[in-house]
Amino acid sequence: MKEAGKKKGFSWSAFTTLDIVLMAMLAAANAVLTVYISPVNQALNGIGGPIATSTITGLYMVYGLLACYIIRKPGTAVITFGIGAVVQAFMGTAYGIASCFVAAGCYMVVAETIFAAFRYRKWNLPIMLLVGGAMVPIWFFFAARMFGYMKWGTDILLIALAVRILSGIVLCGLLSKLLGDALSRSGLLRRFAVHRGAEG
Repeated sequence: MKEAGKKKGFSWSAFTTLDIVLMAMLAAANAVLTVYISPVNQALNGIGGPIATSTITGLYMVYGLLACYIIRKPGTAVITFGIGAVVQAFMGTAYGIASCFVAAGCYMVVAETIFAAFRYRKWNLPIMLLVGGAMVPIWFFFAARMFGYMKWGTDILLIALAVRILSGIVLCGLLSKLLGDALSRSGLLRRFAVHRGAEG
């Protein structure tokens, strides 16, 4: 079984204690960040409605993708986004507990699917941008029904979706890559895959 995993290009390595700690830390940091982003989101809504609030969508997802980029093991997105949802639920959220778990489920499925398609070996900028943008649409579909977005009208919905995808590409995909590389260069991630492996 181990040899078969190697032939496919990746190994189903067990997570180390450091991996789990890092995922938990990023999930906790995201929960705190979300508390501070909520007022900003409300302010943007007052200024430019749903389109303006869509500009910061990527920030809500960055912690999970950053964990994936650093750890580079199958299941990282599932665990990190899962922990994030639980922490947010306990801390409280202006968007409702259900939204925490539905959003996390959408993010983890998309991220794991794309990374699995590349055998968890491709971590270059195009892949990170792809994942950052691709995590948006499925959650937007559910959010539109949970939060009453349908009243916006088709034109506004499409523009908001486009802005959210762009935000996911820049504020999640690009930012995760930049943060991961910066932390790796600092030497703080010497025991993680991002420090050892090539981008691919």
